[in-house]
Amino acid sequence: MIKKHSKKIQSIILIFLVVFSGSLFSGNTFKNDVLNSGIDTLNSVEPDSKYKIEDQLITSILTRYHFKQFNINDSLSEVIFNRYIDALDHGKNYFLESDIDLFNKQKDQLDDKLLNGDVQFYYDVFNVYLKRLNERIAYVDDILNNEFDYSTDEKYDYDRDKSDWAKNQIELNELWRKRLKNDALTYKLNGKDWEFIQKTLKKRYKNFAQFLNQYNSEDVFQLAMNSFTEAIDPHTNYFSPETSDNFKIDMSLSLEGIGARLQTDDDYTKIVEIIPGGPADKSRLLKADDRIIGVAQGADGEFEDIIGWRITDAVKLIRGAKGTVVRLQIIKAGSDLNSKPIEISLMRDKVKLEDQAAKGSVLEIINEDKPFRIGVIDIPKFYNDFEGQRKGDGNYKSTTKDVRRILDSLKTENVDGVIIDLRDDGGGSLQEAIELSGLFIKDGPVVQIKNSDGNIEIANDPDPSIFYDGPLAVLVNRFSASASEIFAGAIQDYGRGFIIGEQTYGKGTVQNLIDLNRLSSQKNLNLGQVKLTIAKYYRVNGGSTQNLGVVPDISFPTMIDPKDFGESSEPSALPWDEIKSAEFKKFSDLKKFIPDLNNLHTKRIAGNKDFSDLIEDIKIYNENKKKTSISLNEDIRRQEKQKEEQRKIERDGANSDKNEAEILDGEVPVTKTNKKDFILDETARIISDYILLSVG
Repeated sequence: MIKKHSKKIQSIILIFLVVFSGSLFSGNTFKNDVLNSGIDTLNSVEPDSKYKIEDQLITSILTRYHFKQFNINDSLSEVIFNRYIDALDHGKNYFLESDIDLFNKQKDQLDDKLLNGDVQFYYDVFNVYLKRLNERIAYVDDILNNEFDYSTDEKYDYDRDKSDWAKNQIELNELWRKRLKNDALTYKLNGKDWEFIQKTLKKRYKNFAQFLNQYNSEDVFQLAMNSFTEAIDPHTNYFSPETSDNFKIDMSLSLEGIGARLQTDDDYTKIVEIIPGGPADKSRLLKADDRIIGVAQGADGEFEDIIGWRITDAVKLIRGAKGTVVRLQIIKAGSDLNSKPIEISLMRDKVKLEDQAAKGSVLEIINEDKPFRIGVIDIPKFYNDFEGQRKGDGNYKSTTKDVRRILDSLKTENVDGVIIDLRDDGGGSLQEAIELSGLFIKDGPVVQIKNSDGNIEIANDPDPSIFYDGPLAVLVNRFSASASEIFAGAIQDYGRGFIIGEQTYGKGTVQNLIDLNRLSSQKNLNLGQVKLTIAKYYRVNGGSTQNLGVVPDISFPTMIDPKDFGESSEPSALPWDEIKSAEFKKFSDLKKFIPDLNNLHTKRIAGNKDFSDLIEDIKIYNENKKKTSISLNEDIRRQEKQKEEQRKIERDGANSDKNEAEILDGEVPVTKTNKKDFILDETARIISDYILLSVG
């Protein structure tokens, strides 16, 4: 985080060291409507008195200091309303049309309630949700007393984004009958008998109901406030005191577990990021968008079905002490509902700084009958041991120091070019992104930072020399974000190297964490924290990395559509824009080579089995993505499943190449895998194409 912003946060604290006063919650008309509707709210969750203060603190901070200038009005009220309803019932599986009609009476009043500190609406809606949830669980328990008839020809519509809300309990029962039948058929196709299916599904939904019935007042307030904060932008969030503690653990990387960031996606626990250096990363068995459906402890523990679980409860089950084993049942990314889950086993461990360090290797290839040695530097994260640096420890770890040392080793290996591999690098230290850029450019600006007050700061390369001036490529994918995008953008703008791979994530905003306890004179309230967007990154050419990311010079086929994943998939994401270009001198003009490099690349991958398989996978993935329903007929589903399994068997039997990477001697950290990285291999060939073209 940029230290200059700390003064702004201090000014926020001085302004808000006050106690908000006035009536706690104004207006109970909606609550009376709920009571008069016949909905039983005996089992209810109610707001704490401190939430008036906390709500007004959050609202005041965002309106004054968020990078985006916005108004709290009826338009925003409707966005907040829709986000909150969606957070509770994304699949339209619980609320009835009459419930939504009742809620809609308050749809354009949430802006006024925010300003007044009135959060009662969110609790009233949540209590209706609990009522409907418990009605569904009672239905589940009843219908699972008898096995389904899988011979009928009917379909389950699982994508309900454009569906209407159920008009009555009869419609909702029919929806749930098909949902449960699909759950049961999936298990049956994977060899489970009815006794197992019945027991597992009853337990799944009872656990789900139990978790939600345990929601407390703080849980609902966090859900409500994030419906507001994330309507402004996806990186502005409210953390309850408990969530704040988990966030601190996560940021310190002292968490013992599998090394993956998780989130809820409909009823599934989905992997959104693999932490570099953690057990999941080292195993290469997991990747982003994989879904975890079962968790077991130890080598022979019984699997716990976690479909429908709260993310906090799923994380508690997956997390554990260093040295212990956790087994996971996974549905791989891109697979449809027919797919058989795979089982993997991981040894829990701590994620250490040294495990996230940059690693070097040499890739030997042949192009046009000529041998090439290409150096590869894998950077999982932009890291810096700030504490060691502050204490004057000459051996402190940093990305730039390690890459400089690797480059020295690669020079002794007489490499013809270098690849900086930033795939899955979600960012980290801004200063390291700036200093690393300085190893490849002589001098000049690296990134521009526009603050919420409109002021623009320019961060320059602190080193006037250039450490490596040879052929360079930066390999990126959709999971390359933040600091990775700053580095890649600078390399591209200076004409210093080629950007190869996929369009990057598009995370070009800066956040700071504000402890609400420091803003109130009442010190016994135990308030949460707000992560606030306060600035925005811009490339030296003036274009933002926000939303758009960095577009490669040479693009590889990708399964990820920017509309589905990344900043551009977020409805509230801040837009791309541009400011005045900074003054900088280009290293060279590489654009003239790009058409020829693209032509050579396209021709080469046309006859490459790995890329052909990838393109086929993309096609199948896109076909599955378009589907909104699935057959509930056993014969049809079994044929579909057998066809997909046969395709995978034929695919796996065809790919058994070994990695071409040569391990460097000496102190340079290296990695090795038995599976050939055809993406890295093609990137090396593109660099060799450039070398041949530039000397031809």
